[in-house]
Amino acid sequence: MTESATPRTRASADGVPPSGKIPGESKASAWDAALRLLGVRARSRDEMRKRLERRGFEAAEVESVMTRLDSAGLLDDAEFASEWVRSRHANSGKGRIALRHELVAKGIDKAVVEDALADVDPDAEREIAAALVSKKLTPSLIEQAQVDRAGREKAFRRLVGMLVRRGYSQSMSIDVVNDALRTG
Repeated sequence: MTESATPRTRASADGVPPSGKIPGESKASAWDAALRLLGVRARSRDEMRKRLERRGFEAAEVESVMTRLDSAGLLDDAEFASEWVRSRHANSGKGRIALRHELVAKGIDKAVVEDALADVDPDAEREIAAALVSKKLTPSLIEQAQVDRAGREKAFRRLVGMLVRRGYSQSMSIDVVNDALRTG
């Protein structure tokens, strides 16, 4: 059996060759690309602009698409930020600090970020932090914390560090871990 005479191109995992152009398909418009991106998940204005520019669309075409997306109501940074905070806080256990950093990295205005973070209930945030700690608080860690002061300090540092890395304030992290070690 012989291979065909047509040259083969190496495709990525999604079947698209490195050139980004699918053989036999004409170049997609920036509008089509934007709609595909929005089909995956909501995007911030800055994120959408950067993705379209990265795909090699002309600046004028990108601006035209951005205007069209705005007029169609498909880009709303305030709605995006609010949904991002709700989802990441509830599903990923992220604290306010981490959420603020994520939204700023996505190009959301700081005032919009603060408005979205205002929706986070401090009691719910504390409950999520406590749940994260109780999940990590294994019997061996509790035993280690009860045996001696060094063991308690080690467990304390590990648990507080975990919460701080997830974006919880240091003061809340300390309070939650102290409560958990006292009752653990």
